[in-house]
Amino acid sequence: MTSAPDNGTSASDDVFQLVFRSAPWTFQSLYVTARLGLADLLADGPRTSDELAEVTASDPDALYRFCRAVAALGLFREHAGRVFELAPAGEAFRSGGLAQFTMVNGAENFRSWADVMYSVRTGKPAFDQIYGMPAFAFLDRNEEARKVFHAMVGRGTVPPAVDSCDFSADSTVVDLGGSVGTLIAHVLRDRPGLRGVLQDLPTVVDEAPAVLAGHGVADRVEIVGRSFFDGVPAGGSTYVLSRVLHDWGDDDALRILHNVREAMTPDARLVVIDQVIPEGGGFHPGKFSDLQMLVVLGGRERTVEEFRGLLLRAGLKIREVRPPEETGDSPRTEAVIEAGL
Repeated sequence: MTSAPDNGTSASDDVFQLVFRSAPWTFQSLYVTARLGLADLLADGPRTSDELAEVTASDPDALYRFCRAVAALGLFREHAGRVFELAPAGEAFRSGGLAQFTMVNGAENFRSWADVMYSVRTGKPAFDQIYGMPAFAFLDRNEEARKVFHAMVGRGTVPPAVDSCDFSADSTVVDLGGSVGTLIAHVLRDRPGLRGVLQDLPTVVDEAPAVLAGHGVADRVEIVGRSFFDGVPAGGSTYVLSRVLHDWGDDDALRILHNVREAMTPDARLVVIDQVIPEGGGFHPGKFSDLQMLVVLGGRERTVEEFRGLLLRAGLKIREVRPPEETGDSPRTEAVIEAGL
C-alpha cells in the first residue's frame, strides 16, 4: 500500500514518474526541509545528519532518512558518513519565498487536501470542514500560522506586473489587502511625491510600520487596520487589489468590489493584479492553483471574461487589460486589469 507501484505496461514511464513525484511523501520531505531550515543550516558547509538533528531537536535516524530523500531530489548532496552538503538547487530553500510557500502548503493546507472529496462533492472549501472556520479566520487566531503565511505573501516577491502600471498621475495609491506593505513600499519608493494607504486586518498590519520604515516610506503611508468587507478608505486616485480577488468566491469578491466602488471618485481607477486562466485547453498553472483556491479558501482563479463580468456586476467597467508578459524560462501568469466607473 505504501510502496512504489509496479507500473508494468499499464502506463508510460512519464506518467508513472509524474504520479510518483506528485506523491505526498515528496512534498512533505520538502516541507521538513523548509520547516527545520535545513538549507540555511547547510549554507556554511557540509554537516552530518546527526549534527542537524541535534540543532533541530529531531530524531537522528529519522532526519537522516529525510535528508537522504531530499538529496535524491537534488537539493542536497550526500557524502560518506551521513554527511550532507547544500546543492545549488537547494539554495532556493534558504529563508525566502519558496521555503515559506512550502511551509504554508505543508501544514494546514496539506491537511485540507486529504479531505478533497468534500470540496468536489459540495463546492465548498475542505479547510472549513476540517478546522471549523475559514482559512483567514484561522490565521487571525493562530499567530504562528499567520506569521508564516504573511512572510510568504507579505514579504515575498512583488508581482512583476505592478511595474507595468503608470502611477505618474496619481496622488494617493490605496493598497487593499496589502499585508505588511511590501507592494505599497515598492510603488512609493522611487516616487517621492506619491502617498499611500495600506489596508489589511489589524493582526496583519501590526508588522507594517517596520517594513515601511525599512523601505524609507513610512512617513508617506497611512495604515488602516480594518477588513475591506467593512469599508474602504475614500480619497484614493488608484485602488490596488493585488493577488486578492482570487482568494474569494464571486459573492465575496463582489462585496469587496462594491466597497471599492463606493470609495472611488469619478476620476479614480481600480487596478487588479491577478492570475488569469487563458481560454481553451492545454497546461496552465492557474488551472491547478484554482483548485488550491477551492479546497483551502473557497476562492477561484478567473479568465479575463470572468473578471469582466464580475467588475460589470459591481458597477465597474474595464478600461484596459494587459496580459501576462511572455518570458522564456519562467512564464508570467498575472495580468493587470484597470477599471473605472
